[in-house]
Parts: sequence; structure tokens; C-alpha cells
Amino acid sequence: MSNYLSQSWLIDRRHALRAMGTCISLPMLECMIPLRASEPTSSPRRSAFIYLANGVHSLNYQITTPGKDYQFSRSLKPLEKHRQVITPISGLHHPGSLSHHHNCISIWLTGGKLGPTDRNTISLDQKMAEVTAQHTRVASMEVAITQDSLAWTADGIKLPPMRRCSEIFASMFQAPKGGIADQRKEFRRKASVLDANLAEVRRLEQKMGTEDKGRLNQYLTSVREAEIRTRRADAWLDTPLPAVSDADRNRTNRDIAETMAGDYFRTVYDLMVLAFQTDVTRVATFSMGGEGQAIAIPEIGITESRHQLSHHGGDPGTMEKLTKYDTFAVEQFSYFLSRLAETKDLTGKPLLDSTMALFGSGMSYGHSHGNANLPLVLAGGSELGLKHGSHLDFNQGHFGGYQLDKPGEHYGLCSRPANPDAHMSNLLLMMAQRMGVETDQFGDSNRVIEL
Repeated sequence: MSNYLSQSWLIDRRHALRAMGTCISLPMLECMIPLRASEPTSSPRRSAFIYLANGVHSLNYQITTPGKDYQFSRSLKPLEKHRQVITPISGLHHPGSLSHHHNCISIWLTGGKLGPTDRNTISLDQKMAEVTAQHTRVASMEVAITQDSLAWTADGIKLPPMRRCSEIFASMFQAPKGGIADQRKEFRRKASVLDANLAEVRRLEQKMGTEDKGRLNQYLTSVREAEIRTRRADAWLDTPLPAVSDADRNRTNRDIAETMAGDYFRTVYDLMVLAFQTDVTRVATFSMGGEGQAIAIPEIGITESRHQLSHHGGDPGTMEKLTKYDTFAVEQFSYFLSRLAETKDLTGKPLLDSTMALFGSGMSYGHSHGNANLPLVLAGGSELGLKHGSHLDFNQGHFGGYQLDKPGEHYGLCSRPANPDAHMSNLLLMMAQRMGVETDQFGDSNRVIEL
């Protein structure tokens, strides 16, 4: 009681920061060793993930026939020219997101849980980066036009996104201001931010409650990961930047206003293509906005946010706008696939052959926040063994068929899984394995999808 009254358990923040601002030596990590480019003998494996907030207008999006003879829906029509290299997927869900509404973006690539006491896990892109980062200048690329990125570390820490296209370009292709020597000095100034005396941290922990210990561990984890990334960047300083043509530089090293959404989306896709082509990174995520703040698209006559449109209340005009938005987003993804198909990698093969690209949402029916029957399209990756050309439908055999003429029935399918065992993590597990991640489990997977 006397300790409580005197508040001897309180920690002076400045003291803690002083302790954690000194240096501690880390074991030599593989990612700290400078790497030099060598002539590639096979195409590197790559993956891209693109997120569309608030689900879709499912009545105009849903493909109703499984297998190879499916007909493209109105919203997916822009992908018809890519039929042989894509697989539309229906019926998957994340059990951890059911009834948790807008937070579904947080676990789209993790397969975690969204309860008030749950902590997120590593996202698939970062799991892949554990394998690919040792070969590339940039471990992974995180882009979000608004709100958070899709990327989470192994300790459930969000990775910050980049937004401005010029910022993204500079992070991958631009020489440091002031030259390499100044950049190295800056990196090394930042590199040792961990506590030199871990015993001091442990003594501080003894004075903390459980929640404070959790916060301290999260802080230390984020600092360690930032330090490793800084050391990796330092190690790559002496490796020449990849050559970028004037045409590619003019196309990507620029900033675009939010009112030009299509131009922005295509420029981000061009940056992803350029990053893959030059092997600067092999893993990229792009969120076109979170559930609470996905942008309007005035260039096609949509002045409402995507969140507003998703709560359409059955209004025909609003549903038509949502369908136009869906189709517009799919058109931009189609552009990305075309660019991947026409661009050769360092081995002279089309990037699309060695790149898996997943497009979709963690929500299906935005009006009532349905998180089942997720809209997903997987593309590319033929060199990774993927075979496309069919509609992969996990609802089949578990319901009486699609009833798009009965909206209430169909919306129910988007809120309650017809097939409870059809976890989206099964798809993520398959993608992890095709990228060379040695694992038999990811998130809440219960089997691996064959494709």
C-alpha cells in the first residue's frame, strides 16, 4: 500500500528513453550482409496484394457458374481479356472477421481475430518478405492512398504506408540527398536505438503492469525491426541503383491529386511493375483506401466516398454508382495485369508469369457489413505452378445456388458462410508455399487450396 501511495511504481519517461537510447550490439543477421547483384538464372518469385474497401455491389459482381464455362459478371467484365491468367474466387471468408465490420482490412492478409483482446499476427506479404528480403534492396513495398497499409509484422505491429508517388519512387530509385557518405552517417546515427543494458529494461518491467509490459514489448519490437531495416539500407548503399529509363521516370516520379483517382491508381501500379522489373523488391501491397475513408472518384461522376455508396439502402441510383466504382477499380487492376504481361523481367520473361497478384476485399456486402463470400481474384504466377481459367467456387455443394433475383437471399450468403470450412487463410497458405515459404499453416488455415 505504501508503494501505491508514494507512487514509487511510476517510471520517469525521460529516464526510460535515455536507457533505451543507448547502443546494444546485435548478432550478425543475414539481412545485414551487403548483397551484390548476380546474373539471374530463373525469374524471382513475386507477389502483389490490392485491397478494395467496403466490399462490392455483389448483385452485379457475383459470378454464378463454377468451373471453366463461367460468364463474367458486369463488374468483372474488364478482366475478360485476361481470362486464361486469372481465377475469380467465391465462398471464402475469415472466421475472425465475421460480425466485426470495418476492421476486416486489418486481418485480410493475416487471418487473425478481431476481438477486443486479440492481437494481430504477421501478414502474408511480410511472411513472404522473410524469404525474399535477403535478395532485394527494399524488403517490401507498402502503399495506401488513405488510412493504414495492409502489412503487419510478426508481433502484430502495423507497417506505415507511403502515399505520394514521388515519395515511393524516391524510396526505391533515387540517390540519397547529400550523397552516400551523409546517408551512411545518418543510418548509423539511427542504427543503435536499443537499450545497451537489457537488465535495466527488465528492472523497469518489474515495476510495470501487464498492459504496460505489452506496450513496452511492442515498442522494443518496432524499434528492432526499424533497426534491421536501417542496417539493410546501409548495407545496400554501395550497390548501384537500378537504371530507370526517362519514360519510366516521367511516368512514375510525380504526384497526382486525389481527384484523379485513375491516374493515381495506374501510377502506383506502374511503380509496382518497375520495382518488380528491376528486382528492387518482390513483395508489394496497395490499399485503395480503408473502409472508413476510401476516396470518391469525381472523374467518373462519383462524388461520394465508397463508404457512403456501400450503405446504399437499396437505392437504385446509389447501387449503380457503387457498381461503376467496382468496375472502375477492376479496370485499374486489369491495367496492372496488362503491364505485368507486357513487361519483361531480368530473365526476359513476362513479369506476370512469375508474379501472383491478389485483388479483393475483406468485406462482401457493405450495407450490412457482411464479411462472408469475399470478392477475390487471383492472377498470374504460371511459373509458380498456378493454373487459371476457371471460377473457383467454394459455395458449391453447400447452398441451393445463387439467387441474384432475390437480393435478401444473396445478401444473406454474403453475411453467413455457406461453407464454414472455406477459410481465406487456405488461399493465403497456398500463396505462401508458392513463394517458397516453408510452412503448413498460415492464420487459421485448415487445408491448402489447390490451383
